[in-house]
Amino acid sequence: MRYEGDIYRPPGEWKSYLLQVTVGCSHNACTFCGMYKDKKYRVRPMGEILEDIRMARAYYGDVRRVFLCDGDAIAVDTEDLLVILRELYAAFPSLEKVTTYAGPRSTLRKGPEELRALRDAGLARTYLGVETGSDALLRRIHKGVGAAEMLEAGIRLREAGFDLWIMVLLGLAGGGGEGLVHMRETAEMANAMRPRHLSALTLTLSPGTALYRDWREGRFQPAAPADTLREAGELIRGLEVDPLHFTCDHASNYVPLSGSLPQDREAFLARLDQALESGTGLRPEWARGL
Repeated sequence: MRYEGDIYRPPGEWKSYLLQVTVGCSHNACTFCGMYKDKKYRVRPMGEILEDIRMARAYYGDVRRVFLCDGDAIAVDTEDLLVILRELYAAFPSLEKVTTYAGPRSTLRKGPEELRALRDAGLARTYLGVETGSDALLRRIHKGVGAAEMLEAGIRLREAGFDLWIMVLLGLAGGGGEGLVHMRETAEMANAMRPRHLSALTLTLSPGTALYRDWREGRFQPAAPADTLREAGELIRGLEVDPLHFTCDHASNYVPLSGSLPQDREAFLARLDQALESGTGLRPEWARGL
């Protein structure tokens, strides 16, 4: 298959055929994210995309899942996305779902009718990088939206019928004492947004990002591992979405957790408390990654 640059996907899409619809991310200004810094955003020509689908059909024969890359495929014009979805479902008889990252600004640029049309055409799941429910922190990390807009983007996706999966970042507020507030506000936003899935990752400073430079130059103090565990506990205690598939088992996390809320809440909290009390069982820094 043909790809430009490094390709990223959510962990749950490891079985999916990755179709690169855009190169890079339409926003690409978040201070913590280094995934697309080496790319200039553009939508790939439709002819190339359709040719890639035909190549995948010849190579794989059939697939059940497709993930649309790169960072924000929902930014593509709705009519073009509909063409891509039709071609995918025509090419792969066993195709069950197509999924993608959804940037909040790109989502808000589409009306409810456009989003429903995409869902009806087979775009089944959207991954939304919420990062935090804190308005001040969203603006500090240059997410491109404030808390009210982020919430609206998530609600639009859910109301359009998408299987909404949101990601949040432990440690994003740093070690200055704002972490628990950041997580309380994040839980409040998730409760209002009502996703089906929530993944909590832990901030990993990436060379080449603005936040990495702030750390090296003394303007940002990372949260200690124990602080991120306390943040995870604050998040878990505050989440009221029922049912909620909850994961905190990404390679960036110090203590892996995965299950369902509210059923597994007490078990999760006990595991975090044990790690905090003993200081053992934490993933070492050398083993953490994005």
